[in-house]
Amino acid sequence: MATAGEESTVLLASYDLGEMDSHVNVSINFTNCSFDNSSYIPYELRPETYIVPIIFVLIFLVGFIGNGTLILIVVLNKNMRSIPNIYITSLALGDFVVIVAGVPFISTIYTFESWPYGLVMCQVGEFLKDFSAGVTSLSLTSLSIDRFVAIIKPIHTYRDYCSKTRTIICVTLIWIVSALIALPGAYYSYLMELCANYRTIYVCYPFPEHMRPWYPKTLIIVKFLVLYLIPLIINTVNYYQISKHLRKVSVHKGLNDSEMKIALGRLKFAKISLILAVLFATCFFFDHVFLIWFYFYPNAEDYYNTFWNLWRIVGFVLKFSNSCLNPLVLAHISGKFRGYFKNYLWQRWWCCKENANETLNLSTLKTLPSSSNRSTIHRVATTKV
Repeated sequence: MATAGEESTVLLASYDLGEMDSHVNVSINFTNCSFDNSSYIPYELRPETYIVPIIFVLIFLVGFIGNGTLILIVVLNKNMRSIPNIYITSLALGDFVVIVAGVPFISTIYTFESWPYGLVMCQVGEFLKDFSAGVTSLSLTSLSIDRFVAIIKPIHTYRDYCSKTRTIICVTLIWIVSALIALPGAYYSYLMELCANYRTIYVCYPFPEHMRPWYPKTLIIVKFLVLYLIPLIINTVNYYQISKHLRKVSVHKGLNDSEMKIALGRLKFAKISLILAVLFATCFFFDHVFLIWFYFYPNAEDYYNTFWNLWRIVGFVLKFSNSCLNPLVLAHISGKFRGYFKNYLWQRWWCCKENANETLNLSTLKTLPSSSNRSTIHRVATTKV
């Protein structure tokens, strides 16, 4: 790639809110925008400028409706407040926050060439991005541990070990730890001023120049280990042990009808939580691979090409699409959740629509002119005579 003058240059990939577009090769040591960078491709000429925002509109709509409805289902229905559903609600709430407060701003990095929202939203966006990933990863890990104990251990042992109070405390700790993990990105994020084709571009960037290269490498590897690799290993071990246990022991062996029903329910929810964990691992895989390659591979910017550009965009989209997938999985697999989703999204909506039509008809009858009513009654009475 061509460089922007004789100064030392850095390639900043617009992988997420805190990183700039990969086509820009700019100098950090400039004092004005007096040079021209012929390798720079304006935003309006790139296909992702138009494709990515459309995808994010779908992510926002599905995530807002799905997670919002899921939260209402658990909050408004006492029989849905089981221990695994508390973890599911934690997932939905974390996804709902990033969908509402983060996605509308984060998605526009492919629409606006320069970050338009100021420093505060830059820091908020960085915080929400890492916070949501932490809540999702740690909640899924806790859910896999809960399913392991529920299936491997006897039913009475599970009841003694796991309680709603302990689960709520665990969820609270998950949110606190996730917030702590997200704080460095928010605290150190700043608006970097760059130049390309005689234009000044402001970039929301999470890694201060005076802390490079050790800080981005440290933060990236810590988040990879704490929020991805270690949870992935724990989930894999737990679900492997569950499958191994089920191959050896029949689910209903030695259980009465009531206990068998409970065991089958726990097994089904274990399958759901396994699918959610696999989706998380898949959606965040591209993100972590790109960041590790870009910041650890020597002179990665020199090898940045169409393949890595596409990989980066796919990872960016998948990372946020994970926030709208969990309600779809629950509605598809769980008959109980599916029934509630139908009730809240369809039946109640049509019921409200029919009630509104009936109210409109009644109000129309009440507003008919009284003289017209009397005339109609008089004609009917005359006919009967």
